[in-house]
Amino acid sequence: MSKLTKKTLFFYGLTDLPIAMSLFPVMVFIPRFYASDMGVPLVLLGTILFFVRWSDVITDPLMGYISDHTRSRFGRRKIWIVLSTPLMMLSVYQLFLPPQGAGALHLALWSVLLSIAITMMLIPYYAWGAELSKDYNERSRITGSRGMFSALGSLAAQLIPALALLLFGIGGTSVVLQLVGLTMLVLMPICVTLTVMNVPEAEYEPAAERVTVSEGLQLMMSNGPFKRLILAFMIGSIGLNITTPLYIFFIADVLQAEDKAIYMLSVFYIMNILAVPFWVWLAKIVGKHRAYLASFFVLALAHPFYLLLGAGDFWWMLPMTMMTGFAAGGFSQTLPNSMKADVIDLDTLHTGENRAAQFFSAWSFAQKATASLGGVIALFGLSLVGFEAGAGSANGADELFGLRFLFSTFPSVFFLTGAAIVWNYPITAERHAEIRVGIEEKASGLK
Repeated sequence: MSKLTKKTLFFYGLTDLPIAMSLFPVMVFIPRFYASDMGVPLVLLGTILFFVRWSDVITDPLMGYISDHTRSRFGRRKIWIVLSTPLMMLSVYQLFLPPQGAGALHLALWSVLLSIAITMMLIPYYAWGAELSKDYNERSRITGSRGMFSALGSLAAQLIPALALLLFGIGGTSVVLQLVGLTMLVLMPICVTLTVMNVPEAEYEPAAERVTVSEGLQLMMSNGPFKRLILAFMIGSIGLNITTPLYIFFIADVLQAEDKAIYMLSVFYIMNILAVPFWVWLAKIVGKHRAYLASFFVLALAHPFYLLLGAGDFWWMLPMTMMTGFAAGGFSQTLPNSMKADVIDLDTLHTGENRAAQFFSAWSFAQKATASLGGVIALFGLSLVGFEAGAGSANGADELFGLRFLFSTFPSVFFLTGAAIVWNYPITAERHAEIRVGIEEKASGLK
């Protein structure tokens, strides 16, 4: 099977740059901004973000089904990516540059609309990537390219305000959101246009018999490797998503260096980018699930060291950040998404139908649900230990220890649990080759 060209990999991954540029601040800076600057209580903030994500229990599978069964001259994936772009841009503008006096209601409304736009874009976009190649190792190159652009987008979200701080002396959470929001509004339509114009979409291959929605869900739930993969991903991601909204709180309140947060976050995403080729290489050498296991273990072992840090220790955070950033380059994007494409092949073998978007809708919901659950645990946990956000807050040693423990050590429980689940994952390169042979024989028998 021929390898995809670097041009195709480049233009396919390109759209993930502005997506990541906007989504990372939503996870990292929005909680801090709306709690500290806009006066939304932590418990209310956590509740809003939790229910926004769980609304996707309806929209995600609906979008998966719609994308899988769309028939248009523009394809069944590209059309939804294009249609979602203006809604995503408007939602980011309203969230990142809110009007004076915006509060909980504004946050809830535009978070819901942004979630819908993300669903419309990411499910067809990821399903499209799974269909670009049928090769076990080639899929790691596809998700690796997308992962690099995702990390680059998150890095850009740090470098833009970092330059503003370095050159003009302006910083803080609100400045980050303004600068990143405006940059994303420029880049999003450019990147989406270049992707849809330069990357081919796989031809639709109709099945001899189409499974119903209920039958499809039953088959999905009987797919053992998919259930194991998604469960490991969800539990591990809860750990990572506990740390995400706490990152700025940790740097601002424990290390007392909020204006420098951009620099550390930049290091994290530089390591993400540098790590992707390594994880793609390691997956080819030892198998995807063993490489995935390694990323779990690095995260689990590195995170507790953050507990040792205190006021004035900003640069001592650097080695931990480099380790966790390197591990996240394989953990969050490259490896699980490549493995996911393989379990979709197993479903195709059983059903005769490519239902990639339906699987990605289930994955998307799981991803958003774990993001919301991790965020709820983080923000409710802060409230439980008596931590107070905002200027002038008086947090004592106990409250700061609670923040340090939630950010550093507690997530490792989830990383190690996820590793235990994926330990004996059954789809190896050899098993995947057998699955592909079965699919091809089944397709030949229909002709």
